[in-house]
Amino acid sequence: MAKNSTIEWTESTWNPVTGCTKISSGCKNCYAERMALRLKAMGQPNYRHGFKVQTHSGALHLPLSWKKPQTIFVNSMSDLFHKAVSDEFIFRVFDIMAKASWHRFQVLTKRSERLLELNSKLNWKPHIWMGVTVESNQFVQRIDHLRKTDAVIKFLSMEPLLSDFPKLILDNIDWVIAGGESGPGARPVDPDWVRTIRDACIIQGKPFFFKQWGGTRKKKTGSILDGRTWKQMPELTLKENLQ
Repeated sequence: MAKNSTIEWTESTWNPVTGCTKISSGCKNCYAERMALRLKAMGQPNYRHGFKVQTHSGALHLPLSWKKPQTIFVNSMSDLFHKAVSDEFIFRVFDIMAKASWHRFQVLTKRSERLLELNSKLNWKPHIWMGVTVESNQFVQRIDHLRKTDAVIKFLSMEPLLSDFPKLILDNIDWVIAGGESGPGARPVDPDWVRTIRDACIIQGKPFFFKQWGGTRKKKTGSILDGRTWKQMPELTLKENLQ
C-alpha cells in the first residue's frame, strides 16, 4: 500500500530516496530529519543510517503495484535532485512515474540548478508535477529554473515562509502553496507576507493553497486567512488530460 500522508495538498508518499543535507534557510528545522532519526531509533531498516542520503531500489516499483489512482508526493523524506543521488537513479524514478500513469506524482526540490541541468533527459509526462521550494526572496532564482523545465504542471512550495515576496512573478507557474513553519523552534510568519502571495495569485490568476500559520498561531487560527481558508488546486482539464 501507499503510505497515507497528513500533508493536505497530497494523498500519499513514496520514498525511493531518504536522507538529505541542509542547503538553505528553510532547512534549519527540517521535519524529515527529526522523523528519520525517530525511525532509526525504532529500528526501521530504511533509516538505519539516520538522515544520510540513501537510495532504495526495492522501493522503485511500488507505485506500479498501487492500483487505486492517487496523488503521490515523491521523496517527502529527501530531495530527488540531491548530489548524492545518481543521474541514473533519478532517470529510473522518472521512468517508473511515467509508467504509473494512473497516478499523479508531485516532485519537490530545492536543488533547482540540477533539475534544470537534467531537464532534457527526464521522462516528462503530464501527470508528473514539478515544484520548487522557495522559502524566502533570497531564492527566487529557483522559480526561474523551474520555468525553464518541460514539466507540464509547475508549482511553488513557499513553506516555511520566511520573508516577503513583494514582486512575485508567476508566469508559467500553475500553483502556489504557502505556509508557516511548524514543529520545534518554528519561526514566525508575518500575515502580510501571506497576503502578498495570495494577492499576487489572485491578480495573476493562479490557484493559491494556504496550508497553515505554523508555530503558536497554528493552534489558534489553523489556516484561516482574512476570514476564510484558501485550498485551491490547479485546474487540470487542459494540461494533464493531454496525456
